[in-house]
Amino acid sequence: MSVWPQLRESRLVRAGRAPGTVLHCGLVDTMLADLSVSVVLFFERALDEDRLAAGLARALERVPVFAGRLRTVDGMLTAVCDDAGVPMDSYTVDGTLAEAMGRVTAAGAQLVDPVDAPAARNGGVPLFTVRVTRPSAGGTVLGCSWHHAIGDLQSFMLLMQAWSAAVEGEELPEVRLVEDQDALLDKVLPAEDCGRPGFRLPSPAEAAVLAREVAAGPRANRTVQIYFGDAELDRMRTEFAATAGRRLSSGDALLAHVVSVIRELDGDREERWLTVPVNVRRPLGLPASLVGNLLSEIHLPQQPQDGPAALAAAVRTAVENFTAEHLNLRANLSFLESLGRLRLRECVPLGFDPERRRFSFSNWSRFGAYQVAFQGQRPVFFSPAANYPIPWVCWTVEGFHGTGLLASVVLPVRLAARLRGAEGRAALHRHRDPADVLPAVAAAVPKVL
Repeated sequence: MSVWPQLRESRLVRAGRAPGTVLHCGLVDTMLADLSVSVVLFFERALDEDRLAAGLARALERVPVFAGRLRTVDGMLTAVCDDAGVPMDSYTVDGTLAEAMGRVTAAGAQLVDPVDAPAARNGGVPLFTVRVTRPSAGGTVLGCSWHHAIGDLQSFMLLMQAWSAAVEGEELPEVRLVEDQDALLDKVLPAEDCGRPGFRLPSPAEAAVLAREVAAGPRANRTVQIYFGDAELDRMRTEFAATAGRRLSSGDALLAHVVSVIRELDGDREERWLTVPVNVRRPLGLPASLVGNLLSEIHLPQQPQDGPAALAAAVRTAVENFTAEHLNLRANLSFLESLGRLRLRECVPLGFDPERRRFSFSNWSRFGAYQVAFQGQRPVFFSPAANYPIPWVCWTVEGFHGTGLLASVVLPVRLAARLRGAEGRAALHRHRDPADVLPAVAAAVPKVL
């Protein structure tokens, strides 16, 4: 896009009533309290911003924590549903919708207003922001950012479903707030889990290295987006399943393929660890309507010489045996008791280990991103924005018009360039047939491989 966005209107959206509910953030919430998450939805036609604001106000009645504020008292983090409001800014920018899609993961793309997560810990800072951008050539870009402490992607999608239903005049979904997440989990967790906490306390030397990695992230790393069509994914899954001799999902196959291709292009033959976050609502029998960070993770070693089929099979086995072999929420609580909550900010997740090239691979598919509708329009594209500019992180979600899968992977600059080159594209799409029919919009966004 050729010029800076021009601000047209700013407003603060409120539900109009404050329930005053105080939510005591759980351990996982607190571990994520220095992070925000930003996503962008693209619509082919202009959306009525007054209708969007009115619908959001109704949705915030159902999910009031997104209009609330955080407080920290004696190291304890709480979220207060005080209806302090959600900033919603409207912009116009020169260019096309496809150009905006091509910039979505670029630093400085200005398609979203990221929540200042660390500043929000002590209150006064919004926990959710909305930025509406209208490209001059038509369409609407809806950029959303939320504070990770108040919820995971499932929580955000509950808000989006309520927002969509309000705009469309439909019944709003059921939503449940958790006033004390750790107490809730204590009732449903097995007495013993895998025993390995999902975070660690780094030494001062390692903490300094990690801090430098984060500071250098925007300069040292780039996000590459790759679209895999449905037919391509089916060939990949069928081939890996035949080699592994077991059933696999498209997500299993894609994870193994992307990680294996990147290791291959990097010339990396070392054993590396892989972290896969898991939504624990279903494994623990909890309702999908719960708001919060109900997350655990799988940790697996990868031997490149074993091939992608073996990795895909290992991931599928870990998913099937998750509760018995990988669930670690009780181990996390035990670790916290031994450490003391005040030292929690010194800890880092196991998945954050860029020096050892530990991949963190999140699957955002099947959360309903492409089921959201405003004024009869569903998104033509949904994507994470420039969230964490640290390497070896990947998010997957459905691609254009909800077809196929889109992988957004953050890598060191040189490796990202290699992935974008002819060799990288050929390796990534070795399961694509030249006769495959891809969505027309895919050709209009050349920065998506």
